[in-house]
Amino acid sequence: MNSLLKHSLLIYVVLIFLSCSGQDKKDAADFFLKANVALKQNNYTEAIRLYDEAIAKNPEFPDAYLNKSIALMKIGKISDAREVLTEAIKLDATLVQANLVRAESALRLGDFNAAEEDLKKITKEYADSSKYFLTHGNLMDATSRTSEALSDFDKAILLDSKNVEAYVNRGAVYYKLRSYALAKKDFESAIKLNPAQPEALNNLGLIATNDKVWREAIFYFDRILNTNPGDPLALNNKGYVLIQTNALEEAKKLIERALDAQPENGYALRNLGLYYQKNNEPEKALNEMNKAIELAEPVDLLYGFTGRLYFTLSNKAKACETWKKGVILKDSIAIDELAKNCK
Repeated sequence: MNSLLKHSLLIYVVLIFLSCSGQDKKDAADFFLKANVALKQNNYTEAIRLYDEAIAKNPEFPDAYLNKSIALMKIGKISDAREVLTEAIKLDATLVQANLVRAESALRLGDFNAAEEDLKKITKEYADSSKYFLTHGNLMDATSRTSEALSDFDKAILLDSKNVEAYVNRGAVYYKLRSYALAKKDFESAIKLNPAQPEALNNLGLIATNDKVWREAIFYFDRILNTNPGDPLALNNKGYVLIQTNALEEAKKLIERALDAQPENGYALRNLGLYYQKNNEPEKALNEMNKAIELAEPVDLLYGFTGRLYFTLSNKAKACETWKKGVILKDSIAIDELAKNCK
């Protein structure tokens, strides 16, 4: 939990002891305190059970709803968390942290208008909150307001120099802008604060991959896999590097494990296609590449690689058609190949 949430929990405990009367409210307070301990220990299922016990004893207990929602968010039950937060706000409209957490839930559900509405309601109360600017920055990034996102992440870091997620997310924006030096600096700042931060490690691996520093890339992906051997992004990205270094069979195993976890991972489908291409199986390669294209999600260099496959199969018309689509998506391989082969 971040410092803001810990601070809020302490406030809630004080309020309960000042306001509770009657056995049910006392029991509710006891369950709430036990739930808070479970939440701090990352025992989210037990925390939710105990918050439910507290709410059963005292249904008008907004603090319990709020903290239950935080536990639900931690286990990925975002829609459920949002409903619980709405109940907390109905019970206590002054509980502004519920608006902040509900904005996070709306953002993760892709309901950007609702997220913006919640954040607007609490702008004054959170003028000095790193967490608020992180969430607002995430919203700006999700809605393609890049300069506003960078400004928000700057503020989040200025207010809390140990806000790991702000470094990671600002770095991700720089990465998308191809400002790799700035991105790398932010990701390195993040892992200094949290050496196991998976997104930062993954992105450092991707930067090393872009630079074709294969050993360094594998080093970062392995750091993730040492902690979480089933991480699909690290498996797939390491698989791509192994293809580049001709460790083909090991690469295939890793990419297939990534696809087992995420069957519609366009990057993994692309990479499996690259494996088949390197293994002199162009038809199988083309099949995997086209599966990735059918997902209609952005995958770097997908159209460039697919066009090359068509070209090797002597289907120049289809290759040029594919590269033209890639040019629209700023696929660097597609741009080069179209200029070279499709005059």
